[in-house]
Amino acid sequence: MSVLVTGANGFLGSALARRLAASSRGPVFGLVRPGSDRKRLEGSGNALEARAFRLRQGTLSSRSEAERALDGVDTVYHVAAAMNGTAADLCLNTVVASKHLLDAALARSRAPRLVLVSSFSVYGAAALPPGAVIDERTPLEQRPERRDLYSQAKIRQERLFREYQERHGLELVVLRPGVIYGPGGGGISSRVGLQLPGIYLRLGGHNLLPLTYVDNCAEAIALAGAADSAVGQTFNVHDDDLPTCAEFFSEFERQVRPLRAVSVPYPVLLAGSWLVESYHRRSRGQLPAIFTPYKTRALWKPQRFSNQKLRSLGWAQTVSSAEGMRRTFRELSSRKLP
Repeated sequence: MSVLVTGANGFLGSALARRLAASSRGPVFGLVRPGSDRKRLEGSGNALEARAFRLRQGTLSSRSEAERALDGVDTVYHVAAAMNGTAADLCLNTVVASKHLLDAALARSRAPRLVLVSSFSVYGAAALPPGAVIDERTPLEQRPERRDLYSQAKIRQERLFREYQERHGLELVVLRPGVIYGPGGGGISSRVGLQLPGIYLRLGGHNLLPLTYVDNCAEAIALAGAADSAVGQTFNVHDDDLPTCAEFFSEFERQVRPLRAVSVPYPVLLAGSWLVESYHRRSRGQLPAIFTPYKTRALWKPQRFSNQKLRSLGWAQTVSSAEGMRRTFRELSSRKLP
């Protein structure tokens, strides 16, 4: 069985490529854009090459390009997606690129299995009561225009995959990771707080943080993608021993560096977001709407999380959260962070 990983040079994509190459019985192709940064793959180049890993240069910018990328592939792990940029950039690189991939899959005599890496951001968390459990039965976001651009793009992407699955009977597995972290990843998740000029706002308080260490996440994706019983299913991906936002922040300060920070309780944040949104409207956008009541309820309201469905598939956390944070913070301490 041959597999393709889109976005193979990315943070999660490279970890998934290593995981698949270590266990695959057939070739593992990593799709990368011509001229893109391949440092994450080069760091493990010898090990990957020894296990029949092959780079495949190309894009999903058109159906014909996507058809070339899928040549001889039995399973596609679709990790590639725009993380930031304008609304047009995110739509083009996440939604339109996905449509090209889907159309290319249908053009094959036998469509490959599609494994979509979605996101927690597709959930309609703002409508849930405080302390509600977010699992695979949680309704999807019904007001995407009130969320950030990344969330909007991922919601549209997942709905597109679902439409093609229902219309054409494609084999589809969807995974929704929480906060992916690890060496080489980003800094502190916005679920913990936001860095403003001269001060860090701690917004997550004692909320649980749905972390998934990058290698644990890659293991979950590889496991679900290979399981016939997972076809047609959706799985939340996060680790078992979740720290709170306060615990994560405390470890960051202990292992990386202290920050000039102020804690904002959720009721105060919610009230302040009403004021920010109101002034944003009255000033006709002079004050950016960094906080809105809707975003605040979606991101910083206390929530609980369940990965029971993923564990029932046979997944188990291999890197503990304590060890994952230690590895992550050790690498972050060697970087210059804002």
